[in-house]
Amino acid sequence: MLLQDSKMEKGKEEMAIVLDFLPNGYPFDERPSYMKTPIAQAIGGEHFVLLELVPKKDVHLQPYEEVYIGEGKRDKIHHIVGKLPISKLTATGKNELEFVVKDIVNKNEKRFVDFFNNARPLSTRMHQLELLPGLGKKHMWQIVEARNDKPFESFADIKKRVKLMPDPEKATVKRIVQELQGTEKHRIFVDA
Repeated sequence: MLLQDSKMEKGKEEMAIVLDFLPNGYPFDERPSYMKTPIAQAIGGEHFVLLELVPKKDVHLQPYEEVYIGEGKRDKIHHIVGKLPISKLTATGKNELEFVVKDIVNKNEKRFVDFFNNARPLSTRMHQLELLPGLGKKHMWQIVEARNDKPFESFADIKKRVKLMPDPEKATVKRIVQELQGTEKHRIFVDA
């Protein structure tokens, strides 16, 4: 794990946001309909883990609905089937993914601004900040110099203090989606 933030350490999800709900299970499931179970495809709110969930009997979930999946009594989720590869997301799940990730980033802005304040070099040639889409060495050095003067307080503060800075929120969301797609060597935000 690249970040040193205790909240970002590898661990179990407590909450998940529903991307898609299939009340009759997967359409490609060839079992008789009485044997099929409803399925919810969701993303963890902390570690961005894609999950397949089975709701409790007679529970109907909506996209964007936040559900508790932690230890102990769950009110809507019966059990977690397991991690879900991005390739198995339904068309609806894929379409909702970026919107849900953006919403999570917005609601936890401080956590992601802290990344800009605390990012470190990966090697002598590469810095964590350079892993964000649209950020090269020039922006990386401007961010490091600006945060040395005073830590950033928000995405707006980053944009204001770093000249010609690409939108830090959009870059963060794009990076999270790239990590979910599994194409990135280094992971900043998504647990494997």
